[in-house]
Amino acid sequence: MTEVPGVDARGGQHCETTALGVLLRHQGLDLSEPMLFGLGSGLSFVYWDGKNMDFPFLGGRVRPFELTRNLAARLGLDLLVKETASPRRAWENVAAPIDAGRPVGLQLDSHYLDYFTSKAHFGGHVVAMYGYDERDAHLVDTDQQGGAVATSLTSLARARAARGPMTARHRSFTLTAPRDLPAPRDRIVPAITACADAFLNPPIANLGHRGVAKAGRLVRTWLQRAEDPGRDLPQAARLMERAGTGGALFRNLYRDFLAECVQLLDDDHLRTGHRLYREAATRWTEVASLIAEAGETGDARRLERAGDVLDDLARVEREAMRALSTLAC
Repeated sequence: MTEVPGVDARGGQHCETTALGVLLRHQGLDLSEPMLFGLGSGLSFVYWDGKNMDFPFLGGRVRPFELTRNLAARLGLDLLVKETASPRRAWENVAAPIDAGRPVGLQLDSHYLDYFTSKAHFGGHVVAMYGYDERDAHLVDTDQQGGAVATSLTSLARARAARGPMTARHRSFTLTAPRDLPAPRDRIVPAITACADAFLNPPIANLGHRGVAKAGRLVRTWLQRAEDPGRDLPQAARLMERAGTGGALFRNLYRDFLAECVQLLDDDHLRTGHRLYREAATRWTEVASLIAEAGETGDARRLERAGDVLDDLARVEREAMRALSTLAC
């Protein structure tokens, strides 16, 4: 087996920050997962629906790989990204750095990975790869998926070659930390204000605080929108809690990022933002529970209640981001 020595194969909650943590710890930079998420201005919101979609999609983060680009730019990391239409070249792009002793990040469709517990297509999944043998690739994924895991080289090739929403052309990447790396605490305020400005000033009504308000209006219609409410609504709730919008993931990560920042910076606006995101994380979990109950019972009143909570969440997150947007460097 060819394996990068000294890899810290800790899993995390979110795929992209998990992979970033593996790559950066190998460069000697050990930051918490919430700090990686916050410095990458990772928090967002999107409500997306369309004629070709089985059910609406609610997302709580920026687009796949945008967090990585943001983090690299903010910390002055050398981000080397390779994409190709050639499966042969794609493998060379991965094998070469691993052979040279460096882990590699990959963006792929999780549907094809042998170990993945959910077989839904998601082309924006990110893993870190640190070794391979004649049969398997050795990866680091989230704790939910097993942390240090293996998948066959055949399945990895299919996952990397997949085409569809959010996929990339066999994307692989490495990160190199410069010797004069800026102190992460010095980059906190720009990361927070950039995230707040994007959330407060979305270009379309599906995004940011406007997207949350739109979700509040449309979630009330989900019993009619769903082909199979008993399946579709509980599944949407699970995705919100474990993979996207709800309190179990992105709002909790941002809340914890702000908690770390409060320990480093003395600022009342920062404390206000942290307090409001503590509230928001809990209330998103309430929304997910109401949506699941509506699907299980067929009770439209639960969706009305979920809509009311989302209306309030749009206000809470807008107030939080307005406070955070006023931070001074």
